[in-house]
Amino acid sequence: MYPLLIFSLLIWAVVIEKVYFLIKFKKDSELVFSKAIPLIKDKKFNEAKGLFHHAHPLIGTPFLTALEDRELATEVKSGRLKRRVIETEVGLRRYLWLLGTISSSAPFIGLFGTVVGIIKSFDSIAQAGKSGFAVVAADLSEALVATAAGIGVAVLAVLLFNYFQTWLKQTSLEFRHRLEDFVDTIQ
Repeated sequence: MYPLLIFSLLIWAVVIEKVYFLIKFKKDSELVFSKAIPLIKDKKFNEAKGLFHHAHPLIGTPFLTALEDRELATEVKSGRLKRRVIETEVGLRRYLWLLGTISSSAPFIGLFGTVVGIIKSFDSIAQAGKSGFAVVAADLSEALVATAAGIGVAVLAVLLFNYFQTWLKQTSLEFRHRLEDFVDTIQ
C-alpha cells in the first residue's frame, strides 16, 4: 500500500507543477509575443533580443533563434527553428512521463498487494489450524483494498495523463503559431 500512497502523492505533485507551469507558460509566451512584435516592426532588434534573453528559455530561445537567423538561408533557418521548437515541446512535457509510468504500474502493485493478502490468508489458516470466513476475512479485505487502490490510482493517472496531453498539444500549437507569426513579421 505504501507504494500506492507514494504514487498518489507523485500524481498530485505532477498535477500542481503542470497546471502552474502551463498557465505561466501561456501567459508569458503571449506577453513576449505581444511585446516583441512592435519592437520588430520598429526595427529595434537589440531590445527584442534583450526581451528574449529575459524570458523563460523554453519561450525565449525559439524567438531568439528566429531573430538571429533571419539572414540565413531558408532551409538552414527552418531546420534550426524546428529543433528549438522541439526542445520547447520536450520541456513542456517535463514530468509527464511519471503519470504514464504510474498508470501502467499501479494496477500491478495493487495485484501484488492482493497476492500478499491471499498468502496472509493461507498463513492465518495454517496458524489457526482451521479454515473459515472469520479466519481469512481481515486478510482478504486487505487484499481487495490493495487491488481497488491500485486500480483507482491507475485510472486517475491515465485520466490526468490524457488531459495534460491534450492541453500540451493545444499549448504547443498556439506557441508554434505565435512563433510563425513572429517569423513572418521579421521577413
